[in-house]
Amino acid sequence: MDFKNYRYLDNKIIVKKTNNFVLKHIFENGQCFRWERTNIGTYIIVAKGRVIELEMDSGDLLIHNSNVDDFENIWINYFDFERDYCKLKGELKHDKYLDIAINFGHGLRILNQDPFEMILSFIISSNNRIPMIKKAILSISEKYGDPISYKGRIYYKFPSLENLANLSQEKFRECSVGFRDKYLYNTVKLLNEDNDIEYIMNLNDDMCHKELQKFSGVGSKVSDCIMLFSMKKYSAFPVDVWVKRAMMKFYVAPDTSLKGIRDFGRELFKDSSGLAQQYLFYYVRENNIKV
Repeated sequence: MDFKNYRYLDNKIIVKKTNNFVLKHIFENGQCFRWERTNIGTYIIVAKGRVIELEMDSGDLLIHNSNVDDFENIWINYFDFERDYCKLKGELKHDKYLDIAINFGHGLRILNQDPFEMILSFIISSNNRIPMIKKAILSISEKYGDPISYKGRIYYKFPSLENLANLSQEKFRECSVGFRDKYLYNTVKLLNEDNDIEYIMNLNDDMCHKELQKFSGVGSKVSDCIMLFSMKKYSAFPVDVWVKRAMMKFYVAPDTSLKGIRDFGRELFKDSSGLAQQYLFYYVRENNIKV
């Protein structure tokens, strides 16, 4: 475990001596959209049907509005605490460029999020800016998700497939999703009819990547994001403009097409491709590195 121990006190879990854990690195890197940073530096997260507030205190993680059962059954897996990031980073740091990127984003972790939420969220993310993505996902949640209360404020769970199954394309459009309304409508319809997310998750990485692209609005990059952030498919290598810059600048990728860069990255980083991608993405974007 990437922490020493934990205990419950006053409606919060105190996770002692967390390793490789920085809130900004984890939440402000494009893998998660249901968060907000407060004016005191904490992060309020809506995930897994819960609302929690995260705070760091001298290396300890405080999970407000939680309990032991939720920590053991939800948050240990959600925060990927069962993987040894010191070991993973040590293996990747043999690459001089990754060494730099890892030192910069040393507290980054890959979250294990809900697959249905990630399918719809990353369809919405296609050719979109993060503020607009967050706005659309919030709109869908407020209209069709169940309410939950924290500190006198109402938050909303991401709606279930059942809650969205009978929505028209027009209703999706009302949620500020733009041209993606038809993609969401068709994907929800297909999932509701005969597609089993659990079946897709249990496929090998390459088959999973292909199967996800049968959904409307899911291309190679979106498929890789879904795989990496909700299905524990760590050979996934999402390629966007930032990752393309990293691979062209640092590694002189021989084929600069998106598929060529994806194939090159997966061959270079093997089963750690997803984690390598996250460090490179965060480093290049935060430093606005250009080719």
